[in-house]
Amino acid sequence: MIASYGSLAPKRYMYLEVMKITSSRSNVLGKGGYGVVFKGTLLDGRLVAVKLLHECKGNGSEFVNEVMSIGRTSHVNVVSLFGFCLEGSKRALIYEYMPNNSLDKFIYSEDPKEILGWDKLYAIAIGIARGLEYLHHSCNTRIVHFDIKPQNILLDKDFSPKIADFGLAKLCHTKESKVSMTGARGTIGFIAPEVHSRTVGVVSTKSDVYSYGMMLLEMVGGRRNVKSFVAKSSEKYFPDWIYDHFAQDEGMQACDVTSETAEVARKMTLVGLWCIQVLPIYRPTITRVLEMFERSLDELDMPPKQNFGGLVDISAHNMDVQSASSTSRRSERISPVTSKTLQRPPTL
Repeated sequence: MIASYGSLAPKRYMYLEVMKITSSRSNVLGKGGYGVVFKGTLLDGRLVAVKLLHECKGNGSEFVNEVMSIGRTSHVNVVSLFGFCLEGSKRALIYEYMPNNSLDKFIYSEDPKEILGWDKLYAIAIGIARGLEYLHHSCNTRIVHFDIKPQNILLDKDFSPKIADFGLAKLCHTKESKVSMTGARGTIGFIAPEVHSRTVGVVSTKSDVYSYGMMLLEMVGGRRNVKSFVAKSSEKYFPDWIYDHFAQDEGMQACDVTSETAEVARKMTLVGLWCIQVLPIYRPTITRVLEMFERSLDELDMPPKQNFGGLVDISAHNMDVQSASSTSRRSERISPVTSKTLQRPPTL
């Protein structure tokens, strides 16, 4: 399949070459359900991260999808793919090395604001949005990622963010407004509601915007939005809590916000709440998100409150905990988002 892409395909390595690059898999960077990531060095001295996937049968469509999705990209906020290996059941992806690992290692830590600081978190949030805007609107082929979450945001030596893990991405022709697709995509807690139910709306690049908004709120709160071990729903679902406490000083203080950092934290919260509007038509595009970041806090309106708790129940009911969501047709219809156009919250 990859051969059919011709010159568009990244460099292909033999398995023996991969073993040399990783010094026979001696330095493990991380492990997951997909396989193991090793640190390695190319012949020209560049450090790389080699994702060695578990051996599997079949045509490896998800592997090919990741190779061809990221192989088409070139942006400062999207991780670079240097090459791949596809030899029988052995599959590997060779990426640029990110010394500061992934975003989740910082925002779920004991003192995330102490380690990164609000200014750095804010810069990371904008960088991720720029990377998404590139994927959605600036590639020769539009890419919808479908798995935006802190674990898939890598940080370079300067803590600049790079979007990674394109295994679930969907390629779309830039001139097409609708794309039909099937299959499960996403991670529970970050999947847009339209992925669960066709009645909510069509699936589009705004599904990535929803995931981005959920991630923004996790960056603000320094905790996972969904905590299955918490009994009270108000404590269990952070977006619900932060909406109710946004105007209260103690609400922001609980997120380690000081008077000096309040504007940054409140702006990130407002943008995040707009991004997770239940109906896709009320969410901003990622381009609109970047425009919102450029405005002062006083220029941003509070979005209407959503039935956040109900979404958690729907998600838990409709999805297997180990997999992702079912999908529907996707379109790219854009409507402006301001509270002036929303006289009341949408009826769900």
